[in-house]
Amino acid sequence: MNRKRNRFWISMVLLLVTAIALFILNLVFGSVSIPMSATIDILLGNPGQSEVWRNIIVESRFPQAITALLSGAALAVSGLILQTYFRNPLAEPSVLGVSSGASMGVALAILMPGFVVNALDNSMFAFQNISIVFAAMVGAGLVLVLILSLMSKIRDTAMILVAGIMISAVASSFIGIMNIFTRSESLHQFAVWGMGSFGMVTQRHLLYFVPLVLLGLGMSMLLGKSLNTLQLGEKMAQHLGLNIKRARLSIILVSGMLTAVITAYCGPIAFIGIAIPHLIRLLFRTSNHAVLLPAVMIGGAVCALLCNLMAKLPGLDDTIPINAITALFGAPVVIWIIIRRNRKTRAL
Repeated sequence: MNRKRNRFWISMVLLLVTAIALFILNLVFGSVSIPMSATIDILLGNPGQSEVWRNIIVESRFPQAITALLSGAALAVSGLILQTYFRNPLAEPSVLGVSSGASMGVALAILMPGFVVNALDNSMFAFQNISIVFAAMVGAGLVLVLILSLMSKIRDTAMILVAGIMISAVASSFIGIMNIFTRSESLHQFAVWGMGSFGMVTQRHLLYFVPLVLLGLGMSMLLGKSLNTLQLGEKMAQHLGLNIKRARLSIILVSGMLTAVITAYCGPIAFIGIAIPHLIRLLFRTSNHAVLLPAVMIGGAVCALLCNLMAKLPGLDDTIPINAITALFGAPVVIWIIIRRNRKTRAL
């Protein structure tokens, strides 16, 4: 027992230290080289530093680092609770169709002539317009409401999963149809948004983004006991006194909310939600969600901060799309999951 407890604390401290180190590195490194001492002075509000450096740190790198930290935590937690609820190791935040709903909302805002946002200037800053966030939230919210209404009629978790996949297919079809009737510059901007970025959130957006994500993460921490019970199966969980209907509603609502907020502000971010829960389970060797939930939050933050750091190109103004980096980590994990399950099946 002591050895297991020591392993938990050592792993948790290592994750926390790694997250803090990566957060600082995200503030220091970028297309413009800023010394560590200058970065610390700027964060502490000390005078005497370059105004250009101050603007880069305060207006760009700090919001981006905060966004990466919270987005990684939110996506990883969403993936964990969905994998537990559906009892499917390949479940992820986009599986319910919420991300596709957000994408369809953004597609309407960008691709359709009557919904095009102001000041399309072929830059990432065009997407900092609040109308893009609003369109994504509306699209994601409508899909979430549809999923919740289907849950009142469908009790089979596998069928809910299938319904989410079908909703994603329908949304993708609508987006494909809109692509045909759209100008090339609008298509380019929508494609860039679809690649994901933690740099779309400004200081002004943080006032809304941070409370929404923290609310969702706080709600997820209350699901630990229900998730532990659901691992035994719904029949056994109901026999133990768990209100299955309320637990299902809470899980889908929390996961959908987190996915909707992250997709609305950052675009659809792939692989973090599916990969991190498995890596954390492997690290902590436990299925207890009282341990997994906080560990997955920190693990997701570490992954997102690392990917954001790798996406920055020193000496250039451009960055690599986040999804291009997350795929390098997530795809091998998915392949590993498939191989591992195949070995277990053969063993049986």
